[in-house]
Amino acid sequence: MVLHQQFVRIAKKNEKKLAIIDRTLDKRLTYKRALIGALLLVKKFENYDPGFLGVMMPNSAGSVLTILATLMGGRVPVMINYSTGAAANCVYAQKKCAFKTIITSRALCQKINCPHVEGMIYLEDVMKTVSVFDKVKAALKAGLSVERLLQAIHGGDENDTLLILFTSGSEKDPKGVQLTHRNISANYLSLKKAYDLNGDDIFLANLPYFHVFGQTANLWVPLLEGMTLVTYANPLDFKAISNIVREEKVTLMAGTPTFFWGYLRNSRPGDFESARIMLSGADKCPEALRVAFLKKHSKTLLEAYGTTETSPGITVNTLSHNRPGSTGRPLDGVQVRVENYETGEGCAIDQIGKILVKGDNVMKGYFDDFEQTSLSIRHGWYDTGDMGYMDADGYLWHVGRLKRFLKIGGEMVSLVKVEDVLEKLLPPDVECCVVEIPDPLRGARIVAAVTQQVDEKAILKEMAEQLPKIAMPSRFVVIAEMPKHGSGKIDFRTITELAREIVLGK
Repeated sequence: MVLHQQFVRIAKKNEKKLAIIDRTLDKRLTYKRALIGALLLVKKFENYDPGFLGVMMPNSAGSVLTILATLMGGRVPVMINYSTGAAANCVYAQKKCAFKTIITSRALCQKINCPHVEGMIYLEDVMKTVSVFDKVKAALKAGLSVERLLQAIHGGDENDTLLILFTSGSEKDPKGVQLTHRNISANYLSLKKAYDLNGDDIFLANLPYFHVFGQTANLWVPLLEGMTLVTYANPLDFKAISNIVREEKVTLMAGTPTFFWGYLRNSRPGDFESARIMLSGADKCPEALRVAFLKKHSKTLLEAYGTTETSPGITVNTLSHNRPGSTGRPLDGVQVRVENYETGEGCAIDQIGKILVKGDNVMKGYFDDFEQTSLSIRHGWYDTGDMGYMDADGYLWHVGRLKRFLKIGGEMVSLVKVEDVLEKLLPPDVECCVVEIPDPLRGARIVAAVTQQVDEKAILKEMAEQLPKIAMPSRFVVIAEMPKHGSGKIDFRTITELAREIVLGK
């Protein structure tokens, strides 16, 4: 399906229903008003340079309408990460994708201290130019029949690029991922089947739209199903979000473990009573978090696995098929293959190998990077770069990035395994991340970064009972706050650099 056209069909069918509850600006838009708002912006965006349109907006009614209007006008939105280095990210995106105009918010830029970047257009200024005539014209167009309205906006094809998202850059420079209408719609249909989604659901939309988890779960799934989505700009405002879930009777919410830890610590029993599905992704969900959430809220956190390049869903746990610790079973229409990382042969049950994915959810490719695309997609199979194994019942167990394995003395050591053992031995308020740094004698050494000083001797003694000697951390370093991306995902690249500076002094 072509997603902006499907939105029009849904909006016309549910004109009086609430489409967006914007809890940041305290606005409520019906599907009819959302359609009118998007059509208004289509005309305004015609004034800017043709081609890609950068979008740097916090989750809000404005960001939803901006994305819809961009697509209705025949453009492709390039989503820009504003969580860290916003100005640099704007310039990087403009250069990478060769465009000029970026739709953003003056309020956002002021809040994050982002200077003006050439090409920026502030949505607040755009809205000041809207006249009564503009509103009447948009309302009249919105009143057309579905068929005539679809003819009045951009058509397109399901294989067209829907948007460009940038990878997190946790290991190297961000890549521009081209996702098509077919990619996202395939994931939507798979998720609908897995979780029995319906138009009566109310979806919390606080995951940033510059991240694929937010795009699919917090934008397209609710809009394509005719749900009400509840936007909130700051996913780190844990107490406010807990209150919003209770007050708006949210039934669906997704987040990273970092976010769910925040909700757990800042909520009261009963805050999540209305939630029927709570989906954790982007990073491994710790057992301690699952247990604590179940104890405090009687809610089961369901772990899922995906990547930017797969729109994102690959495997999910559901209430009826849930194996805690695993990332679940493949979504309908998604094939998963685990193969030996050296020989390329398929792995046996419970044998660790590289995870490959095939299906309509796999991206078109990396923008203007044929070489990297060719390396990542072979014969339709996308190489995730992740390691894992499939159990006898078809559940996938993720054990970390291939790059988070290192070879010591001919043995493969999983940094994630080391991390899992360490995590269980630390106080509940201490975060950890295990990284590899160069060693002039051994080639590499394992370093454990923790957020507080700990009893290293006692912890290492207990770790030695569960891990071989080659997998033991050679040193602990204290990093008061673990660097994270805007999605809540651990920034391994920055942590490794900080650990290296502390240990090697450079």
